Amino acid sequence: MAQKSRIEWTESTWNPVTGCSKISPGCKNCYAERMALRLRAMGNQNYSNGFDVTLHRHVLEYPLRWKQPQTIFVNSMSDLFHREVPDSFIFDVFDIMNRASQHRFQVLTKRSDRLCQLNPELTWAENIWMGVSVENSDYRYRIDHLRNTRAAIKFLSIEPLLGPIPELCLDGIGWVIVGGESGPKARSMDPGWVTEIRDQCIAQNVPFFFKQWGGVNKKKTGRLLEDKTWDQMPGELIGI
Repeated sequence: MAQKSRIEWTESTWNPVTGCSKISPGCKNCYAERMALRLRAMGNQNYSNGFDVTLHRHVLEYPLRWKQPQTIFVNSMSDLFHREVPDSFIFDVFDIMNRASQHRFQVLTKRSDRLCQLNPELTWAENIWMGVSVENSDYRYRIDHLRNTRAAIKFLSIEPLLGPIPELCLDGIGWVIVGGESGPKARSMDPGWVTEIRDQCIAQNVPFFFKQWGGVNKKKTGRLLEDKTWDQMPGELIGI
């Protein structure tokens, strides 16, 4: 079976690649790095290299065996477009996603420049959602890279939100996720930054998903925004 996920906006995870490296402020307190090192200490063979980028060819065909349709977050423990992942392996992952048409795949990257470069060579079935992480205004260029892809559903993961993002152009974007940083040394998130993005989504009719306030104890801070849970998904019109 796929690995069931506690991430609020997906159902399962599939990690043909594990490990990554830091490229922007959102990476500073990476949850995947903490988890990878913990799993290595527990003796999990998939994490024997810790958080070094590692390809796992033995799991490539797993989604073809999972008959129950599900929403799958691809590489929750890595970035598929990391420079250490060969083009050929990225093509193999896309081949599996195209063949496993019973599932919905969610791919997320901070390396939008490489995504943009490979886009013409990738086959984008409708079940492949493509997203980019944008933690503050300095990285909104990733949205433009995403817009240039041929993915049927394009989404933004604005988590951890580390600063305001005014004048957010959502042309061609089908979904926006916002969340605060969680875990040790979590950086704070101003509620005004969240409501500003929420209001921009409403104005542009883009589904909005508020994942969490975050903090050291994310269960305690919860995920209510102005006394409401925001769980909009692509294809749903947004409204208060």
